[in-house]
Amino acid sequence: MSANSLPEGAAVWHSLEVNKALDLLDSNADSGLTSQDIQQRLQKYGPNELEETAGRSAWEILLDQFKNIMLLMLIGVALISGFLDLMRLQSGNLKPGEVPFKDTIAILAIVILNGILGYVQESRAEKALAALKKMTSPLVRVFRDARLVEIAAKELVPGDVMQLEAGMQIAADGRLIEESNLQIRESALTGEAEAVNKQASLKLPEETSLGDRLNVVFQGTEVVQGRAKVLVTNTGMTTELGKIATMLQAVESEPTPLQQRMTQLGNVLVTGSLILVVIVVAGGVIKDGGFKNIQELLEVSLSMAVAVVPEGLPAVITVTLALGTQRMVRQNALIRKLPAVETLGSVTTICSDKTGTLTQNKMVVQSISTNNKTFRVTGEGYAPIGDFQLDGQKISPEESPEILALSVACGVCNDSVLQKEQGEWAILGDPTEGALLTLAGKAGIEKDQWNSKLPRVAEFPFSSERKRMSVISQVQEVATGEASLRGVDPAIAGFLQSEPYLMFTKGSPELTLARSTQIHLGNNTAPLTEAQRQKILAENDQMASKGLRVLGFAYKPLTEIPPEDSDDTSEQNLVWLGLVGMLDAPRPEVRLAVQECRDAGIRPVMITGDHQLTARAIANDLGIAQEGNRLLTGQELQRMSDQELEQNVDLVSIYARVSPEHKLRIVQALQRRGRFVAMTGDGVNDAPALKQADIGIAMGITGTDVSKEASDMVLLDDNFATIVSATKEGRVVYTNIRRFIKYILGSNIGEVLTIAAAPLIGLGGVPLTPLQILWMNLVTDGLPALALAVEPPEPDVMQRPPFSPRESIFARGLGSYMIRIGIIFAIITIALMWWAYQHTHAPGYQGDRDTWKTMVFTTLCIAQMGHAIAIRSNNRLTIEMNPFSNIFVLAAVVVTTILQLMLVYVPPLRDFFGTHYLNMQELGVCIGFSALMFVWIELEKIFLRIMGKKAV
Repeated sequence: MSANSLPEGAAVWHSLEVNKALDLLDSNADSGLTSQDIQQRLQKYGPNELEETAGRSAWEILLDQFKNIMLLMLIGVALISGFLDLMRLQSGNLKPGEVPFKDTIAILAIVILNGILGYVQESRAEKALAALKKMTSPLVRVFRDARLVEIAAKELVPGDVMQLEAGMQIAADGRLIEESNLQIRESALTGEAEAVNKQASLKLPEETSLGDRLNVVFQGTEVVQGRAKVLVTNTGMTTELGKIATMLQAVESEPTPLQQRMTQLGNVLVTGSLILVVIVVAGGVIKDGGFKNIQELLEVSLSMAVAVVPEGLPAVITVTLALGTQRMVRQNALIRKLPAVETLGSVTTICSDKTGTLTQNKMVVQSISTNNKTFRVTGEGYAPIGDFQLDGQKISPEESPEILALSVACGVCNDSVLQKEQGEWAILGDPTEGALLTLAGKAGIEKDQWNSKLPRVAEFPFSSERKRMSVISQVQEVATGEASLRGVDPAIAGFLQSEPYLMFTKGSPELTLARSTQIHLGNNTAPLTEAQRQKILAENDQMASKGLRVLGFAYKPLTEIPPEDSDDTSEQNLVWLGLVGMLDAPRPEVRLAVQECRDAGIRPVMITGDHQLTARAIANDLGIAQEGNRLLTGQELQRMSDQELEQNVDLVSIYARVSPEHKLRIVQALQRRGRFVAMTGDGVNDAPALKQADIGIAMGITGTDVSKEASDMVLLDDNFATIVSATKEGRVVYTNIRRFIKYILGSNIGEVLTIAAAPLIGLGGVPLTPLQILWMNLVTDGLPALALAVEPPEPDVMQRPPFSPRESIFARGLGSYMIRIGIIFAIITIALMWWAYQHTHAPGYQGDRDTWKTMVFTTLCIAQMGHAIAIRSNNRLTIEMNPFSNIFVLAAVVVTTILQLMLVYVPPLRDFFGTHYLNMQELGVCIGFSALMFVWIELEKIFLRIMGKKAV
């Protein structure tokens, strides 16, 4: 078969016999490919590498920042301002000491600063693909031309025959030809923690899920033990890892709600400003009967354009989000992408993994069944502290020989170690065996002591075919003080007649029970009746229906150590001990977090690869599943079309036996329903879903580098409750962003209307220069806005549904507030401006006639200080609030007022900013008019309270 006729990767390799796979790829299991084959296939398939689609370059990202409509308008303003300064410079019309081009330089500096801020946020390259590439092996051993050679992994082609050994990273997908005791760790790809036993001889159904394909290996996984010979079937982008890379690059990043709102805000402000400029210029031309004052009108227009753009807003938002990330880190949530801080506040659905996130990732025994009695076991985690309860009554293990006997089996038939580290109990080994050691400890059975009483001399290891393991121990005599017990510990005295060895068996309850012929009752054994057998099976089903993982235990006295391969004959005629049911117990804090989600209008959804009974038990326990909610399995989901899934997705709160690749479909279905989705994940396969989700959340402890790089947020403690805390913080951040946008834009509208009014009411000149407006927008507005950004949360922040992520920035009355406050601002300032103009132009006035402009400038700035104090709460009066609950606002008001007075009373600053000295009467008038702003906002709150309405 030539390279051109090779299959295109559509072959379902796990469903083919080895010889059929070799025939399809025209390869030989012993000699591999020839040099000629390799060259042809390299040309056809290309190198075994993950390909990266071209993204935006650094220059393109930087240039994109200056496509923002507000920055474009500022660039235009700077150029026109520079042109007017140039004309004045050439005509000699500059005032003494006036610095030319200072407005142009200041505006362009702000434009560049905003551009750099945007670039820094956006230029963090997506490193998920780079992390994927790290999972590929650099070198690999293959058979070529009947020789074993070592080549670079990128030179692999379909049809190559790889040799695998323990410790190797697998360089391509392949079909096993032969293997010996092969175990592969596939957790990064499938999410399954335990290594998988592979078998070359299997032929599997086509629909077999990725994690159950036991006759194939995958690129990026690791050989834990054993060796194998593998036929390479897929390389590069056709491997399972390559498919993930393709999905990652296909997911397009959508603008966050905040980014969309800022774009909308810019469009509205610029459009409104341009309309107002046209009105002012047209009004001025009509009033003057021509273009004789066009330069003055252009200066007014420039000032208006600068006034309408909140130059300090991007910086304030960036700092606010950065402060939010610091607060979240203290709560174990690491934010990787800054806009995600605010985005969290819009989440309507949280899709969470079960293991380790909703649960402790610690198996805990919940109940045991012996001698037809079922005991409840209490305790948390791996701490060997807890009680045995029968019908609500505490039972001492010493009173129940069956509990002691079962506990001995749990401790002896065990390969794990229970130890205390830094004050916490931890397990070295398998979590299931850890739960059994903890159970034994609660009964007073310590493994170290029993290793000396029953030292292990042989074992039959667990295998997936037998679904059980057995340990053979030699019975050691101990000093009991009672000769009748022959020196054997009382806990196992009833196990023996005179046999020197004991075999303990644990595993599948059904299979272990099937090999049992007797039952342990008290300190004796009796024949196992059919009625008892049926009762044990019924109890097993009852435990399993509660979501418990159930193991059966039995023992057998032996006269000699059985031969190594005699497990089938030795594990017969066992004495049944009982059942142990365990559960990966829910985290105690998650129940409260789930309830907090419900109260906040957020729907929690569980997604797990675990059995549906276990999933439902945990979901019911935590309150995730509610009346009428459905459970959907991975197989059912696989059969659904995208449209069917979309119709059902709002009704499903539990997804069980789900593969990581299904998560992407679930996220997309929820998003098509208009939901705003947070999704957790830790494996490589989770990366596309994490990137697709509105908020991708990776696990900090168990997560792979790929999942972390694809995420917006990393949970440092892998805890669901941390997601809820971060969501609360996101809501607080969004509320504060809206608060300071109200604050900043209300004054900007006032500035624009004041500037526009000056020529229309016949006052000469522009009341504010672009430089003064930049000062107001950056300093007078900026410092208090930053202080408002750390305002503590309102008490009801998690007692309301999330605001729609698609709502306008002007929604819920914010737009009307800004216009209303802007108009009041303007009325107050225009009244002051009229008085100040008359005052400074009155006969006998000693100061500069342009002093009225400084009075307008000072009034606008100081009025904003009253605005900042009043806007801290929408409903409570300032006198009702603790002034020190946000000390930063008071500090910002004091510092900003001092800085503003320095512009008036420090000569060098006065010259640079073009202000004039104010006497005490003039300053007092400015402060008096400014105070009216504070009074108005407080009166609004009283009015709304009387009317029974809630302020925006």
